[in-house]
Amino acid sequence: MTDVVMPQMGESIVEGTLTKWLKKPGEHVERDEPLFEISTDKVDTEIPSPAAGTLSEVMVEEGKTVGINTVVARIDENGAGAAAAQTAAAATTAPEPAPEPTPAVEAAAPAPPPVEEPAPAAEPAGPLSPLVRKLARENNIDLSRVKGTGAGGRITKQDVESYLAARPAATEPPRPPAPQPTPVEPAAALPPAPLAPTAPAKTRVEPLSTMRSKIAEHMVLSKRTSAHVTTIHRVDMTAVAHMRARNKAAFQANYGFSLTYLPFVTRAAAVALRQFPLLNASLDGNNILYHNEINIGIAVALENGLIVPVIRGADEKNVLGLQRAVVDLAARARSRQLKPDEVLGGTFSITNFGSFGSLVGTPIINQPQVAILGVGTVDKTPVVIDDGIAIRSICHLSLSFDHRLIDGALADQFMSKIKQVLEGWTEEVQ
Repeated sequence: MTDVVMPQMGESIVEGTLTKWLKKPGEHVERDEPLFEISTDKVDTEIPSPAAGTLSEVMVEEGKTVGINTVVARIDENGAGAAAAQTAAAATTAPEPAPEPTPAVEAAAPAPPPVEEPAPAAEPAGPLSPLVRKLARENNIDLSRVKGTGAGGRITKQDVESYLAARPAATEPPRPPAPQPTPVEPAAALPPAPLAPTAPAKTRVEPLSTMRSKIAEHMVLSKRTSAHVTTIHRVDMTAVAHMRARNKAAFQANYGFSLTYLPFVTRAAAVALRQFPLLNASLDGNNILYHNEINIGIAVALENGLIVPVIRGADEKNVLGLQRAVVDLAARARSRQLKPDEVLGGTFSITNFGSFGSLVGTPIINQPQVAILGVGTVDKTPVVIDDGIAIRSICHLSLSFDHRLIDGALADQFMSKIKQVLEGWTEEVQ
């Protein structure tokens, strides 16, 4: 038997909401086949099955929020759980009530004068339960018209309900209405008051989604935790723009995706992080945790929120490798196919709001990291060079950093290194 647990979808995530089961108890599931969906402030995604077998037990219902590592289900690799689930389902079906005993015939009374009455509808063969009789009386049903599917052709509650759902409204004669008391006429009838016009609604109430609610909590926590400061640097991206223009068509033809500015910025940030390791660290109380690996999280905008999948070993990848990683992670984030460990272990983050036309922004630090780099749009801009005016490709980069650990001078040195790499770009991209 294999336990299925609520995964941890980020360093600061302590719980998740199980939004939907993709399999039912008793059904077979393959290893790595999507089993259920969860929602947190970092991810809204499908969780694969850790083993192949039968989903024998579901322990957390849809819509419930539980802590990480909570057992939410169990999988039986031997398949015995299917029979157990079917037995449990059968046990929940209530048996038909026992038929009413036939009452004793009372002593004969003198026969009344003969009166012609319509013959009662023939009752089908086989015993009828009190519940079936009650439903027939209340709905004026001729049970001879109802086909029984029970043992020996017995009519069950489900048969009556199916008949009610299928019959036309005029099949059975309507029951006569109960007599109503004669209304007392009012002394003087007043004309009806005119209806007031209905004012259009001025607001619409919609609850936050689980992901949006968790993002809100995480952002407030970050502002409360870190002393946020932002520094902004203008970077001349002309050398990068020329390199990108020379390779853009080849990238599309050879690899099936475009070459953007983001992998160039990510590459420059990885170089700067190796030179200034304090920007790649985190705080743990009064201790500084220096991370030996450079794992850069790339913010991806979703339809209903934001997620930050992580490029591991970003300093070991060239522009091609970084672009491939960005495309892959973004595509799987939007199709809810990210794995839990792909949003864990980030040591530094980059958010590219320039892809939406923004010039500059002041992003919030992704805890427990100590800095995040914001990338503005790249625009052709007239600038002064050697007392002359030239058209250059300009981008504004903003660094939000935790002033508890990082001073302004260090932050600006870090940004100057990124600027130096980008403005003097000579590295081939393939």
